[in-house]
Amino acid sequence: MDKLSCIKVFTQVARLGSFTAVANELNMTQGAVSKRVAWLESAIGFSLFHRTSRKISLTNSGEQYLAYCRDLLETMSQTELKLKGELNEATGELKISAPSAFATQRLVEPIAMFMDQNPKVAFKLSVNDKKVDLYKDDIDIAIRASFLNDSGLMAKKILEHNLCYFASATYLARYGEPNKAEELINHKCITYMLSSPSDVWYLDGKKYTVQEISASDSPELIVQLALRGVGIAAMPKWMVEPYIKQGKLQELFVESDKLSLPMYAIYKNVEFLPYRIRAFIDFLSEYFDVGNDKY
Repeated sequence: MDKLSCIKVFTQVARLGSFTAVANELNMTQGAVSKRVAWLESAIGFSLFHRTSRKISLTNSGEQYLAYCRDLLETMSQTELKLKGELNEATGELKISAPSAFATQRLVEPIAMFMDQNPKVAFKLSVNDKKVDLYKDDIDIAIRASFLNDSGLMAKKILEHNLCYFASATYLARYGEPNKAEELINHKCITYMLSSPSDVWYLDGKKYTVQEISASDSPELIVQLALRGVGIAAMPKWMVEPYIKQGKLQELFVESDKLSLPMYAIYKNVEFLPYRIRAFIDFLSEYFDVGNDKY
């Protein structure tokens, strides 16, 4: 049996966590998938997975071998691309993960423009507000708003989110407008549950614990709840600026210093980065008019 094909099947099983899921994805039988993994385990002399009737999980040796296999397959793929000259041409599939609101409101136009200029590129866009694993989830670029930590990945800043606090005229007429951040504790607040902690807001360099009347991991839902007078919310200003101009929402704490959150295009730290990935990251940076420093 071909060892390389077995390695590819093994990495897919590790990514999806299921022999059945891999069989469906690769159009194989579950038995064929299991046979390839078992053959690989026999060839290398150690177990890759713990197997129970309900699930499989990587062994310690399997975790280490997976990292080696990923590097091996990535190096092989990039070497082949380099030899074919595709590292200098935007071609192939580009897998992107981006937050829902940003994907629908800010990313559609640059993707359409990039595709028009690079017709050999096909996009697969996963809309997900939660953190993704670029390797496990098979993602080329993850677009995320956050302060970066040392993850071993590469990142390029594409824009800054300027936070805006807002509420509807209906809510303010009923509960009054807070003039100071300290007054937030007496107001109903709609919070973003993926923030940690979700009930802490920042104004003028200080943090304030707010009354969390409702929380969601959907920015669009938070804005809609605010429009209906449920409470005060905080989101990037570009999300709500049209509603503010239309008078449907009112911006609060206009003169206060608010949190600014950078957004990055995060990608794998590999020696041979496919040109389509580099080209799209640079395109986003230029589109949003941000400098070219790497972080």
